This record gives sequence, C-alpha cells and structure tokens, in this order.
Amino acid sequence: MLVFDTNVLIYAVDEDSPYHDPCRQRVLQARNDPSPAYLTWSICYEFLRVTTHARASASPWTPVQSWSFLSALLETPGFDLLVATSRHGAVLAQVMGELPDVSGNLFHDLHTAVLMRENGVSRICTRDTDFHRFPFLSVVDPLR
Repeated sequence: MLVFDTNVLIYAVDEDSPYHDPCRQRVLQARNDPSPAYLTWSICYEFLRVTTHARASASPWTPVQSWSFLSALLETPGFDLLVATSRHGAVLAQVMGELPDVSGNLFHDLHTAVLMRENGVSRICTRDTDFHRFPFLSVVDPLR
C-alpha cells in the first residue's frame, strides 16, 4: 500500500523535469501492480493547481487534460482515494500531540499523513523531505 504525493505525479508528466523518467516509471509500475495505491483529494487538487498554472509550468495543461490524467489513474484497478473517516478528528489530535511543532505550510502534508494513518497506509512515494518528520510514515523516494 502506497500513497503517491503530488510532486511525483507532476514529475511523471513533466517531460522537462530531470526527475521525469524515474517518477514516470514508478507511477507506471504502480499501475501494473495489483498492490493498492492511493491519492487523496488534496493531492488531486494540488496536481490540478500546479499542472494548469502558467508560472509553474512552461507548457501548462488545461483543466480537462489534468483531470484526465488523474481520472485515468483512479480508474486503474488498485488505485483509489484515501478519504477521511469518522476517526479523522481523533487521529488529527493524536498526530498533533505527537508533533506539537507542526505549523504553517506543513499542514498540507499533515493532512495527507493523518489520512494515511487513519486508513492504515504507512508508505508514501514522494520527493518531499518534509514527510520524514512523520515517524509513522515510510518515505519512498523514486530516485533512490
């Protein structure tokens, strides 16, 4: 079980990125693997935001192109969305108690980490080193 973070998805579609090949291969590998793989709605929205933003990409996609990529992933057997359960608030409180210094921009990553914990997923494929701050997660860097 593995969550794909936004940056890996963006590198997988950005042919100009020096990380394109390993990230693309990791996503393709997951699409052919029966093991569960996940996104979250916030990861999807962040992907949509970045891939359609003219200042974030030399060749921004249309919203339809970006959503087509995501929906193709989510239609792949084994890919699914992690969503909040009725325990979300309790898990959030627990994680914030364990990591009382979490602040600012780290809350986006915290949301992903909390969703992962409450759904029993501990591995995330990402280039974002901030995920190392969550001791209950195992970070899979597609470049290593």
